[in-house]
Amino acid sequence: MNNESITEALKVDISATRSELGLKAVKLVASKIIELLDQQQFVNIIFAAAPSQNEFLEELSKNDAIAWERINAFHMDEYVGLPEDAPQRFGNFLKNRLFGKVPFRSVNYLNGLAENLKEECARYTALLESHPTDIVCMGIGENTHIAFNDPHVAYFNDPQLVKIVDLDEACRQQQVNDGCFTALNEVPIYALTLTVPALMRAKYAFCMVPGPTKAQAIYHTLQSDIQELYPSTILRKHPEAILFIDKESSALL
Repeated sequence: MNNESITEALKVDISATRSELGLKAVKLVASKIIELLDQQQFVNIIFAAAPSQNEFLEELSKNDAIAWERINAFHMDEYVGLPEDAPQRFGNFLKNRLFGKVPFRSVNYLNGLAENLKEECARYTALLESHPTDIVCMGIGENTHIAFNDPHVAYFNDPQLVKIVDLDEACRQQQVNDGCFTALNEVPIYALTLTVPALMRAKYAFCMVPGPTKAQAIYHTLQSDIQELYPSTILRKHPEAILFIDKESSALL
């Protein structure tokens, strides 16, 4: 595969290293944010929380050319039941790396401790409906999940925008592999997630997927048939999506 190529509608950019990937992704994301702010009053962005996003989030948080006070921030998933101060909570992850570092107009957190999780899904759905997504900054899981849409709960035509899901073992094991938890039995079984259609509604999708543990997922994303068994394959149908991968994650192509 060339350094930059197109698979269906999906553009693919291959970097030599994780740090190069992060820099290239931030350059394009920041450029798109600034372009949109020239056209509209506010920009709505969904962010992923995962170690794969570290380089991207670190560089993005340093960008002072962006009018952050005109951006509404969202995140795409959250564990159910983790204590409010747990570092593994995705809201806390993003607060530490981005949400707490720049002056967003609003930061909209999913609450995995809500007494009524269905009502929480409805609340967040209403927020997404009233703030149509301009940009999604995302990753891909080892099992090709996007957000927490594991293969057994990923529906390309899901009628919901936010839902409660149970996480498959491959997904939970990834959280251990990433160093977020020390053992599988510590990883929550349930989570709240934006659905596949909620992610695909974004006008622009930027997907950052570095590292050797993602090589199989990248292979399926680009080479397997577009199907719910491999949720990330749906990115090939997004009209304005770019997949950023590095030497390690592109090793099987």
